[in-house]
Amino acid sequence: MTNTALILDGKKTAEKIQENIRALIEQRKNTHQVIPCLVVVLVGDDPASKVYVNKKKSTCEAVGIRSHVHLFPSNTSEETLSAHIQTLNNDPEIHGILVQLPLPPHLSADTVIDAINPSKDVDGFHPINMGLLALKKPRLRPCTPKGIIRLLESTGIDLAGKEAVVLGTSNIVGRPVALELLMKNATVTLCNSKTQNLSEHVQRADILVAAIGKPNFVPGHWIKPGAIVIDVGINRLPNGKLTGDVDFEGASQKASWITQVPGGVGPMTVACLMENTLMCLSLIEKG
Repeated sequence: MTNTALILDGKKTAEKIQENIRALIEQRKNTHQVIPCLVVVLVGDDPASKVYVNKKKSTCEAVGIRSHVHLFPSNTSEETLSAHIQTLNNDPEIHGILVQLPLPPHLSADTVIDAINPSKDVDGFHPINMGLLALKKPRLRPCTPKGIIRLLESTGIDLAGKEAVVLGTSNIVGRPVALELLMKNATVTLCNSKTQNLSEHVQRADILVAAIGKPNFVPGHWIKPGAIVIDVGINRLPNGKLTGDVDFEGASQKASWITQVPGGVGPMTVACLMENTLMCLSLIEKG
């Protein structure tokens, strides 16, 4: 008899988070407190980035967060962009700043992110916020890893002592999710493109986080029976269909829990962005 994994429903979990944020903001309105304001900076006209920005803006509206999108042409200089970020840093009406990635090739994402006030860094990518996460003193946490942990917590399974394998070492997902898992006392293996015998690492994973951006890269037979599979990949196939980094059909016959693509990690990322925006306001109010 074959096993069918339970679905980790990111959309449903994200809705619960957003309901809580909506209630907190409504409470602030009723007591005449300041309402959080998020500014998203978009450079260029990348179609995927526009979709993501519109989703963030619509979610802000749904939970009661004020939001603005500041558009810049693709040939914007680093000096111009950094100066604008400094203006946002100094504006007491702005509580959260997000620079939509990727940036055009001539702009350094590191330089631009470093320019953001760490207390307004809703993405959690500033070196200070990443450093605090590494020191087990998290403040503003990267949204996708934060969302992944919330999904794992929703299973009710204690992560302590579990073998966790992370595929991908980006600063956006791979590295910070490994730090998040370490804080849960999991035993973490972080794999990159040079990792040898990759299948052996995956086959021993109680928790697998796949974030490498290659469609169906992980075959179902690699999955350890009973594993929890978190698929971060969003890949568009030639036929227009979206798929993850893991063979969903094969993996769902062996895993105990698995995320879908779409509808898994994506909604959690946006929900955690809303949480971080509210947290930015709290940090600013505390001084």
